[in-house]
Amino acid sequence: MTVTGIIAEFNPFHNGHKYLLDQAEGVKIVAMSGNFVQRGEPAIVDKWTRAQMALENGADLVVELPFLTSVQSADYFAAGAVDILSRLGIDNLAFGTEEVLDYQAIANVYAEKSEDMEAFVENLPSDLSYPQKTQKMWEKFAGVAFTGNTPNHILGLAYAKACAGKGIKLNPIQRQGAGYHSSDKEVSFASATSLRLHKQDSDFVDKFMPNSKLFQTSPQVSWDNYFQLLVYQILTNPDLTSVFQVNEEIASRLKAAIREISSV
Repeated sequence: MTVTGIIAEFNPFHNGHKYLLDQAEGVKIVAMSGNFVQRGEPAIVDKWTRAQMALENGADLVVELPFLTSVQSADYFAAGAVDILSRLGIDNLAFGTEEVLDYQAIANVYAEKSEDMEAFVENLPSDLSYPQKTQKMWEKFAGVAFTGNTPNHILGLAYAKACAGKGIKLNPIQRQGAGYHSSDKEVSFASATSLRLHKQDSDFVDKFMPNSKLFQTSPQVSWDNYFQLLVYQILTNPDLTSVFQVNEEIASRLKAAIREISSV
């Protein structure tokens, strides 16, 4: 029997996610972010509710991505999730993308040339960001063209990299509807961003979310709910550089800014 893995945040679960699950084959195992998602943002509803949304719409098993994986950049996010799913015995990895390419061939390129590709990244100018360096790497070694704001495609490349040499078949599925961060309401498939923005519009939520009642009756949060806790942590922490990825410059700026602001 085919076992397909899916990596997700489901923040919140919507019709586009149901479409992805419907396209996947066999037993479907979802590795889903817990109560915090990428960029460290709190998920709009808790992990148990989002897992239930997935299970009611095609998922057979939902496992949690640990916090350290779920809030990381694309490469670490993908590597951690693929590691968990590969241990659970998946044959396929299905994912939505704006650019349906031969990700399998891209994974094979990385499997064959990973040392050269990583050395290429290391030798690029330091004024480039890591995502910019990675983009140049894919352009040079795999001939991948980047057409603009395509975050799912970027994740797809990270999945290809993480699956290289693991015997996992990559199954890209064309993303449906508006752009990833689109707030448009007149669309065939609303984005998670749009559903978070328009969460009070019950007709809109009903139209684009298969579990609308479950979503609408669950406690919902945003960064605003945690702002006072953030203020407290910054003001009382004697050494912010002990926080992962916080250097002295950022720590100093946080300490100065926190007394002058009233929101995230």
